[in-house]
Formats: sequence, C-alpha cells, structure tokens
Amino acid sequence: MKKVQVLVIGGGPAGLLAASRAAQMGASVLLVEKNKMAGRKLRITGKGRCNVTNAGEIRQFIEQFPGQGRFLYSAFARFFNEQLCALLEAQGVALKTERGGRIFPESDSANDVADALVHYAERSGVRVWTGTEVTGLRFETGLVGRRIIGAEIRTKKGLEQVEASAVVIATGGLSYPLTGSTGDGHRWAKQAGHRVTDLRPGLVPLETRESWVSELSGLALKNVEASLWAGPQGQETCLDRQQGEMLFAHFGVTGPIILSLSRAYHEAKEKPVTLRIDLKPALTPEVLDQRIQRDFLKYQKKQLKNALNDLLPRALIPAVIQAASLDGEVWVSQLTREERTRLGKTLKGLTLTIKGTRPMAEAIITVGGVDLKEIDPKTMASKKTEGLYFAGEILDVDGYTGGYNLQAAFSTGWTAGGAAATQALKTEARLREARTLTQIEVPQDRKEDDDDSEN
Repeated sequence: MKKVQVLVIGGGPAGLLAASRAAQMGASVLLVEKNKMAGRKLRITGKGRCNVTNAGEIRQFIEQFPGQGRFLYSAFARFFNEQLCALLEAQGVALKTERGGRIFPESDSANDVADALVHYAERSGVRVWTGTEVTGLRFETGLVGRRIIGAEIRTKKGLEQVEASAVVIATGGLSYPLTGSTGDGHRWAKQAGHRVTDLRPGLVPLETRESWVSELSGLALKNVEASLWAGPQGQETCLDRQQGEMLFAHFGVTGPIILSLSRAYHEAKEKPVTLRIDLKPALTPEVLDQRIQRDFLKYQKKQLKNALNDLLPRALIPAVIQAASLDGEVWVSQLTREERTRLGKTLKGLTLTIKGTRPMAEAIITVGGVDLKEIDPKTMASKKTEGLYFAGEILDVDGYTGGYNLQAAFSTGWTAGGAAATQALKTEARLREARTLTQIEVPQDRKEDDDDSEN
C-alpha cells in the first residue's frame, strides 16, 4: 500500500494547481491522471490558443458567473489573475492581453501553458502518475461521520491501494469526453454523500431550424448583438443578450456570443426559443434608416441584391432580403418606404428559430455539478466527508467565455490544494503526537511493574 498525505485526482488546470500548492506547503503529494499526459483538455482550449484568464477585477469576474459568482470570492481572493500570470511568466510563458481583457500566451500555444504547469508541479515536489486510473475511493465511517482514507488505482502494473489523509477530486465535467472527462468524479461525489445537480452542456453552439443557415457556414459576423427569446410569438421574454462576434455553421450558429447565450437556453423550460441578431447595434432604427436611404441614393440604378454591399457581407445579403420578404430583383428606386422600413427592422432583428444545443461532447464546459451548498467556499472542502475536497469544473459553477472559467479552475484548485495540505499535515501531527504519548506511557507502566516485583 502506498501512503501519501494528499492525493489529487485529475491532471487538468485545477488538479495541477491543487497538487502544486499542496506540495509547496510541505505535504507529500501524488497526482494521478488517467490520460497518457496531463492537461490534455487544457491543450485544446481556445482552439489551441488557451485563454488562460482575464485582466478584469474580482468584481467583474463575479458578474461573469450568473447566480454562482459569490461562491468564488474567497478562492479569487487567495489566487487570482495577477498571481496566475506571475506564475506562468516565471515558468517562461510570456503573455499578452487582447480585446475584452482576454489573456493568452504570446506563442498562441496551449501546449506551452500545459507543459509549464506540469513542470511547475514536478518542481514543486509533486509525483505525477499518468496513464493511471482511479477505480474507486475508500471511506471510513466513525462516530463523527464519513472520512476519506484513500483510493484504489489501476496502474500499468495492476491495482494498487493508496492511503491519503486528504483527497482532491479535480476530474472535470462531461464535456470533451475524449480528453478523459467522463463523469467519474460525479459518481464519487455521490458516493461521498453529495448531491450532483443536473448536468447539461454549457458554452455550446446552438442548432437552428432555418435551412439557409447552412449555406452561410464559415461566415463570421463582428460587432453584432444577439439576444435569446423564449415564449410564443408576441409573448416572448428576453433570456439574455450578448454583443461581439458570432459564426454561422452547417448546423446553426456558434462563436463567442452564441456560446455565452447558450447558458440561458436551458432557462426556456421547453418554451419555443428564437435568436435575434442585431446586425447594426451601434445604430438606432432612425439613424439606420438614414444610412439605408443614403446607400439607396448611391445605388439607385442597381437592383436591391446589388445595393447592400456597404451594409452587409455579400454572402448574407440573400438571407436578409428573404427574411424581410423583399424581392432582390427589384430596382432600388422602386422600393417603397414600407419596404425600406421592413429591411431596417430585419437588419435590427434577423430572427432564427433555435431547436436545441449541440451535444455535450461539443460543449466547452459542463453546466451543473457538485452542489455548492455542500462545499466550504473558503477551503473547497466537502461538508459531507472529512478530508475530501473538490476543484474545477466538477463543481456546479460555470461562467461566460473570456478566460473566466479557467481562472475559476486555477483558483479553486489552488484553494483546495492549500486546504488539503493543511489538514493532512495536522492529521499527521496528531498521529505523531498520539504515537509519542503511547511510547512514553508504555515504559512508565513497565517501570512500575518492575518496582512492584522487587518488593
């Protein structure tokens, strides 16, 4: 049987930071990862570029996690973007800040970030076992409740028992299952007495019913506003709106603002959902109409289909004309005011019918996880089982795109690792003290027995 003070399960961003922090505090740490290399999912984030964090303040970060942000306050206070950037740069990873405060490695290589974090863990004293799968956790039930005592793992040599004073579960959610996120951690959380909230895809593309969308596959729209609406026609309510960049795909729509909107899709509760795209969010309807009139004056000798090049990408023009119920062959000079107004309304609200999200395997993150009410936000410790900690995507906390979710993983990992090491070292100290007392008392008893025998 192998004995360590802290066992970390999962070699992603949360697990690597948890293990590193625990080792730095003096604990003996073993990190086990079932893939052949650690950080496999991290290596493909941001299309391989890895948006490691955001330059925003803590308050801004909290706002990016709707309904759950306050839970992260303590973790962010302990380890935030400045500390993460300093850590990475100390490991030789130069960083840059892009639009929206998004921070990337200068190399645009997620592999550089993952490799740096693995080396950081190893230099901190962490033993990293890859190709090693945890098959089950081991618990002990006493007078004060359930306590974690270790795990059973499968290595290349077979099954082995690991005894640990503290265990950090950082196995991720269900997204990108080929990277190892297969829900093992949720199963162990339930085994430890935790409630796991409903799991569903988050930051995921949306599928649409309109067939013309597939013809625009690959077309990117910048500086547009997209809003998600739920309810029957005429009674819709806005679920959320985002402004930025989106992309058409063969199945529907994707891109940063669509991924952020996808979280709100599940709030529709089976009501019909539509997506409205404001192609000119910087212009009021009145100003936009004036702009259209100027363009029509400029192209008055052209057909409508050839008079919108200054307003729209060429590939999008037929779809907008069709959505406005106009004839693209008509001469601009023949358009009525009512038809021009209809065009303006379409430009301010191109509507698509949403039929669902793409599957979990295509989601960037998992929505849902271990119930936050059962986790101590100051330590990431389980309130159900002593010695058990959670970090990263396995928790029921998810945010918008922009580097926020990775920072949450790093921060909760750092917090969990530090707390796990503190508890493990205290447990070890208590055991040493108990052994010392036993060693002192036994000789004293023997001495008294010897004195009695001489009398």
